[in-house]
Amino acid sequence: MDDAPRAKRRGLPVLALLPLVVFGALAALFLLQLTSGRDTSLVPSALIGKPAPEFTLQPVPELLGENGPVPGLSKADLLGKVSVVNVFASWCVPCRQEHPILTGLAKDKRVQLVGINYKDKAENARRFLGSLGNPYARIGADEAGRATIDWGVYGVPETFIVGRDGTIRFKFVGPLSQETFDRVFAPEIEKALVGGEAR
Repeated sequence: MDDAPRAKRRGLPVLALLPLVVFGALAALFLLQLTSGRDTSLVPSALIGKPAPEFTLQPVPELLGENGPVPGLSKADLLGKVSVVNVFASWCVPCRQEHPILTGLAKDKRVQLVGINYKDKAENARRFLGSLGNPYARIGADEAGRATIDWGVYGVPETFIVGRDGTIRFKFVGPLSQETFDRVFAPEIEKALVGGEAR
């Protein structure tokens, strides 16, 4: 009669250790990823080398630029010029961190910098750009987040390079820093400008 409770007690430590074993396996996998030397900002995308999705986004209401209202954004606006498409939101802290890099990029007249304002309220987007400056030639408001799903966006910020023909050439996930811009992003812009291969 005493054997059954004793057997239950012996089985309990094995079950109690299971979460610890799972956690250890996940930690080892995470450590392996960190030490592999791969750039974690380079997330493969099924859209690289394919045409940008069809989309038409209205402008952020009442957002004014140097030349009046800032226009919305559609796929047609990406044709004929190498474009950098930055997905951002006012509530995104890393978006604030990368903003000076985008402001610098906007001075390069060889490329067109445009934005997709992701799941944001118009007044917050206006306040965000009013305080930091607006580097974008056009901004499409994607309040519901539907257009960014078609772009394969995981979160904000994400930045794409689109060739003159409307083909997505490159995708960068996370905030651009000066180091990642110089080492990774700027060379990809140069490739797109000369019509290089998408990656």
